Amino acid sequence: MTEAWDADQIIDLYRAGGWWKDEYDPAGIPSLISGSFLFAVAIDPATGSAVGMGRVLSDGVSDGYIQDLVVLPPYQRSGIGRRIVALLLKECRARGFGWIGLLAEPGSEKFYLPLGFRHMKGYVPLLYDTEK
Repeated sequence: MTEAWDADQIIDLYRAGGWWKDEYDPAGIPSLISGSFLFAVAIDPATGSAVGMGRVLSDGVSDGYIQDLVVLPPYQRSGIGRRIVALLLKECRARGFGWIGLLAEPGSEKFYLPLGFRHMKGYVPLLYDTEK
């Protein structure tokens, strides 16, 4: 877990995930990190650079939402993503969270199911339309 990280490296991770928009302000990265309940960064020990990240949004009492899990393409399929999720889950369980969820991209279930996640039958993910 970290309190801060180089904004450019975090932005590179968001770009790798397809989540960074050019109109976003890089100055918001420190607030994004500090506003997360948990924020984990995977580091390549040879370069000292961030190669993966994940975070949890939470009230700190009952529920946790894992978000923004990404590993740079050259480092994928090396176990980094699994280690990030395992660390986030461990920290959430240690705090007694009764509900830990996430929204997965289509096709990524094969990554999450072996880690203990399951489909939420009877629920439909919804997104507020900010254009209205």
